[in-house]
Amino acid sequence: MRRSPIITVAVAAMAIAVPAAALAQEAAPPATDPAAQPAPDPAATPPGASTTPTTPATPTWPELPPTRLKVPTVRTSWVARLLVTTPVRRQPGRGGKAFKLLQPIAPLGAGPVWLEVRGVKDVRGVRWVKVLLPQRPNGTAGWAPADSFTFTQIHSRVEIDLSDRRLTVLRKGKRLARFSIAVGTPATPSPTGTFAIAEVIPTGDPKAFLGPLVMPLTAFSNALNEYAGGNGRVAIHGTSAPELIGQAVSHGCIRMNNADIRRVSRLVVPGTRVVIHQ
Repeated sequence: MRRSPIITVAVAAMAIAVPAAALAQEAAPPATDPAAQPAPDPAATPPGASTTPTTPATPTWPELPPTRLKVPTVRTSWVARLLVTTPVRRQPGRGGKAFKLLQPIAPLGAGPVWLEVRGVKDVRGVRWVKVLLPQRPNGTAGWAPADSFTFTQIHSRVEIDLSDRRLTVLRKGKRLARFSIAVGTPATPSPTGTFAIAEVIPTGDPKAFLGPLVMPLTAFSNALNEYAGGNGRVAIHGTSAPELIGQAVSHGCIRMNNADIRRVSRLVVPGTRVVIHQ
């Protein structure tokens, strides 16, 4: 399988918990998000069967126009797929100061851009949405016109308990699955707060340091401004060292067993809310 240096560089710029030597080996074809419906547990793969991840399918869940958009709740949130290049503003309305230009191609996996919706407001007959952005400082959000997006309603969220070292996937408030994880060290802790999954990227190599899948978050390390040439971006990813699961050993990323992250990738989509707490 031919490896892409473009994705190698992209993943290197994202991950904070990966040595430079390991990043140099990373490669993956561009990919977008997985199916939103649950799938059989990959841990049940028969002995000898291939565990190489396949490229996730293009999303098939229904996309809704801005007129159907509602304010997100604890159990239900909205994912916005960016259609065109658009400025993001500090306040809703054309008079709000623009501070970022959103592009419709995801910077790491080169797929569509999916953003979590944090608010909705009508200004002079125009609907605006507040979207969570993958940039520093953590929690940065901005407003853009709703007609720059299509929207999908989702019912899943991820909760990460750093003290218990567990990741839980919930749907409509009910637990679907729970997994053991590795978290950041005391010197390079995993950041706490409310974030979102930005992308789901297969690495193309299940034996890679990052495992078969990487899920960059909208979160950045509070201890590191850069690592291995990257900008301190935090991700959920697999691992080539499963014996370290359950420990505080990373530079801030959330590591999972490879079978577990494959299952999680079938339960969530980009834009899914991720709450990290102690």
